Amino acid sequence: MSRILRDVAHVRTGDKGDISQIAVIALREEDYPLLLSSVTPERVGGHLAGLNARLIRRYELPMLGAVNLVLEGALRGGVTRSLALDAHGKTLGAQLLDLPLIVE
Repeated sequence: MSRILRDVAHVRTGDKGDISQIAVIALREEDYPLLLSSVTPERVGGHLAGLNARLIRRYELPMLGAVNLVLEGALRGGVTRSLALDAHGKTLGAQLLDLPLIVE
């Protein structure tokens, strides 16, 4: 059975202007390496392909067992300016939880 991100992590999100931020936090310390291999900017960009973010940066937070993703240009001008339906960080975070894990 294939596993997805929501099996091992939860997310916290925020948005400011045209930037969305998604913190992906491992539920258990031993799953942090799985986050590092599975939650890469390339995989996130592919999973959220319709997003067309200009830039996706990942920051590793090993003491928290988390990675923080910063998605520039993800909100099509910002939540209050966009005509896109549900262009909020929390929606992106929920979509990201369906990312298939890379289990080696």
